[in-house]
Amino acid sequence: MNVLRSVLLIVSVPALALAVAACGDSAAAHAGKGQIAAVGAENEYANVISQVGGRYVSVNAIESNPNTDPHTFEASPTVAQVVGSAQLVVQNGVGYDSYMNKIESAQPSSTRRVIDVQKLLGLPDSTPNPHLWYKPGTMAAVGRAVEQDLAALQPDHAAYFAAHESRFAASLEPWYAALKQFAVHHPNTPVAVTEPVGDYMLQAAGARILTPFTLQTDIMNGVDPAPQDVTLQRQLLAEHRVKVFVYNQQVTDTLTNTFLTAARQDGIPVVGVYETMPVPGYDYQSWMLAEVKALERAVTTGASTERLR
Repeated sequence: MNVLRSVLLIVSVPALALAVAACGDSAAAHAGKGQIAAVGAENEYANVISQVGGRYVSVNAIESNPNTDPHTFEASPTVAQVVGSAQLVVQNGVGYDSYMNKIESAQPSSTRRVIDVQKLLGLPDSTPNPHLWYKPGTMAAVGRAVEQDLAALQPDHAAYFAAHESRFAASLEPWYAALKQFAVHHPNTPVAVTEPVGDYMLQAAGARILTPFTLQTDIMNGVDPAPQDVTLQRQLLAEHRVKVFVYNQQVTDTLTNTFLTAARQDGIPVVGVYETMPVPGYDYQSWMLAEVKALERAVTTGASTERLR
């Protein structure tokens, strides 16, 4: 679980396209003339900034590599430079990207606007599941906050930002509808998981998560889980007490791989979820909708979607 990153990827997000930004460039230097330099700590937040800000923003995503563990991310001087020069920052909070707070404190700015999603949603520090982007309503709130901050930074383009925010909010409706439809057609679907990555989405879809939350958080935090929790998880799969096995596709270890192997052998369809948005090919809303569709396929046809493509 604790896979330390040795290479930092900073991803620039002009409009909706993702391209590698030059290491060593500050966010302000990378922004074009008349553009607001913005940073999303995770690429899903960067994508929303990009959708709302359009041509008037240049966005860097600090975390974007789906093959590494965001919980073990270590900020480099390059990250500090990019974040320190940004005019707008969106970060998750709940201890998930606390390196952002350290950078902002070390490089204070009276004009930098910071949207901490935890604070935006009014969540306490004790919130047990930090994967807030899977929570319906989160990104709509983020979109509104981004629109307000961008308008404050560039008042002349306020109408443009408002129109883009309205378009983004409307584009979330198919995801909301898919969640409601799943809850109606497949109420109380029993599922097993490795970590609480997709729990908010599963709960919104009316699913019953049978994996003990203690096991989920132990795996998430790289702690050896209690033997009784491991035994229960194995029984859920072997006895077909769940219809779907949802695992963190982004991070696996020996234990989670044994669960994954057992699910395959026991004929339990598998659905992979992510901590950073899989790219290329997705924006935030199409990513979320794809995850619900994968869940639907698993329940109705028994098909696995271990990786979004």
